[in-house]
Amino acid sequence: MRTYCLNAFKLLSINLLFIVTINAADLPDFTSLAEDSSQAVVNIRSSKTISNSRFNQFGDRGFNNPQYDEFFKRFFGDPKGRGPRERNVSSAGSGFIISQDGYILTNSHVVEGADEIKVSLSDRREYEAILVGLDEKADVALLKIKAEGLPQVKIGTSDLLKVGEWVVAIGSPFQLNFSVTAGIVSAKGRSIPNGSDSTYVPFIQTDVAINPGNSGGPLFNLSGEVVGINSQIYTRSGGYMGVSFSIPIDYAMDIADQLRSQGKVSRGWLGVSIQEITSDLAEGLGLDSPKGALVSQVMPDSPAEKAGLKERDVIIEFDGNEIIYSGDLPQTVGAIKPDTKVSALVYRDGRKKQIKVVVGELSSNSSLELSQESSLNPLGLSLKSLSSEDKRNLKILNGVKVIGIEADSIAFNAGIKIGDVITSLANKSVRTETDFLSIVSKLEPGKNFTIRIIRNGNAIFFSLKLLK
Repeated sequence: MRTYCLNAFKLLSINLLFIVTINAADLPDFTSLAEDSSQAVVNIRSSKTISNSRFNQFGDRGFNNPQYDEFFKRFFGDPKGRGPRERNVSSAGSGFIISQDGYILTNSHVVEGADEIKVSLSDRREYEAILVGLDEKADVALLKIKAEGLPQVKIGTSDLLKVGEWVVAIGSPFQLNFSVTAGIVSAKGRSIPNGSDSTYVPFIQTDVAINPGNSGGPLFNLSGEVVGINSQIYTRSGGYMGVSFSIPIDYAMDIADQLRSQGKVSRGWLGVSIQEITSDLAEGLGLDSPKGALVSQVMPDSPAEKAGLKERDVIIEFDGNEIIYSGDLPQTVGAIKPDTKVSALVYRDGRKKQIKVVVGELSSNSSLELSQESSLNPLGLSLKSLSSEDKRNLKILNGVKVIGIEADSIAFNAGIKIGDVITSLANKSVRTETDFLSIVSKLEPGKNFTIRIIRNGNAIFFSLKLLK
C-alpha cells in the first residue's frame, strides 16, 4: 500500500510539473519588446509660472470664488493689497518618438500651458521641446525636439485590436522612469462620461497598471507596435484600481497629422444635447429596447436644426453607424469631416425616419447656450410661472419652475431638483401650472411618461410613473 501511494504521489507531482511548465510556456515573454521599444519612450517634464491671480495664499484650490471671500476674510484677513506672488509649478509624464527627426506624441494635459518642456531619453540625453500643437478634446499633444537619427516606435493599427489581447505600457509612473507593465484589452470604443470633451474619444479600456506619470506613454501590442496613448485611469484613491484608458493610435495619429499640417483639428459637429436612454425612458418613448441617443435639445441655427432634427428624436443610426449608447454619437459625428452630407436614422413618434444632415465643424465654443407659486401637485412638486426675465435668460418661450419638492415623492425619486424648469410633460408642452396639472390629471397610473426639464442651460429628459 505504501509503495502504491508513493508511486501515485510521484505521478501526481510529475503531472503538476508538466501542467505548470505548459502554462508558463503559454504566457507571453515581454523582454524583447521592452528592450527594443524603451529607447523610443521619453520622460517629459513641464513647468509653468502661476501668478497671484491663479494661486492665492490658500493654495491653488479654487478659493478665488466670491462665496468664500467673507469666510476667509473673517479668519485669515483680506489678502487684497498684497504684492503679486508667483509660483513655479511642474508636472511630469511620458511620451514617445514617432519620427527620427524628433516629433513626439504625448497627452495635452501633460504640457498644456507650460512655459518650458524638457524631454529626457533613455540614454540620459535631454532636450528642450517646442509645442507644435495640442488638442484638448482628444488629449493629444505634438512636440518637436531638435535632433536627428532618433529611435522611433513602430505605429500599429488600433482597429485590429481584439478584446482579451495582451498589451504592454511603458512610461514613468511616479518618476520611476521606463517602467513596464502588462495586461489585456478589456473593451474598445469606450466613452467616458466625465463631464469633459473626452466623449469624442473612443477609448481602449485595459487592465494595464497605469499611474500618475504614465500619461502620454505608449501602449504596445505583442508585435511591438504602438496601438494607443495611455491617458486616464478610473480611481477613487488617486492610484491604479484595475481600469485604465488609452487613446487609439489611429485616432491620435490623425490628430497629430492635422496639428502638424494646419495647426488645429477639425471635427464634425451636430449641435444637439443628448442623453442615455434608460429602460423606463424607452417605455415612455415607445421603444422596444433602450438603444440610441435621445435628443433633449437642439441648438438654434445648428446643423441639426437645419436638417429638421427635433427634441425627443432618438438617433439610432448615423452615417451608417449603429448608435447603441448615447456616447456613440459624439464619437461618430466627431470623426466625420465637416461639410459632409450624411444620413441619420431617427425614431420619432413611433416611426423610423431617414434625415439628411450636413455635418458642421466643431469650434471651441460650439455648445448649447442656453409668478405665482403653487401648492404641491400629485408628482410632489411646487411650481412657479416663469417671469419674462427667466424666459429671456433661458431662451425659452414657455415652462414652469420647480421651487419646492416633497421628499420621497415621484418627482424626487426620478431626479427632479429645485430650480429645474419643466417645459414638457408626457410629450405635451407645458406653458403654465394649469397646463401641467391638466396633463397630470390625464396620465394613466402604472405607465411611464417623459418629462423634459432645463437645468443649468441644458435640456434633460426623465422618466416618471404614477403609482397605481
